[in-house]
Amino acid sequence: MTLPSWQIVGGPNARTDYHINQTPEWFYQYRGAMLLKVVDGSTFRDIVIREGDMFLLPANTPHNPVRFANTVGIVLEQRRPADSIDRMRWYCTGQCGQEALAGTGEGAVVVHEAAFHCTDLGTQIKLAVEDFRADEAKRTCTRCGTVADWAPKPGSIRDPNLE
Repeated sequence: MTLPSWQIVGGPNARTDYHINQTPEWFYQYRGAMLLKVVDGSTFRDIVIREGDMFLLPANTPHNPVRFANTVGIVLEQRRPADSIDRMRWYCTGQCGQEALAGTGEGAVVVHEAAFHCTDLGTQIKLAVEDFRADEAKRTCTRCGTVADWAPKPGSIRDPNLE
């Protein structure tokens, strides 16, 4: 029997990429609330996981975990099979992204996707983000020309701990 891997994760932490794992992920929020941004089909959704709550994220769901100051959560993942591929995906936040948020247009538009066999998630995510940040062509939407941000703008993400 293969035991799951687990991480204790504290905030603050915010990125613009959406991680795609081929296995489910289980979230438990120990202190404070977090925001789990997901792409459900072609629709962007925000899931608030409050202190004491659990959430099981289905496999292959693009997700962006946002953690705020003074919050702590636990994430359990299945060990990745040898042939599994993790992906990091960035979506258009310009005209295409606004149409997707409004439910008009064609839905979420992918600007860039990186794929890798995950052996060290923290290191590999950092490398993928740095690669995306350094290459404006990778950050440019081919539909509307918007250059995607590699990091969220300060104050652009609502903090459920302040509600």
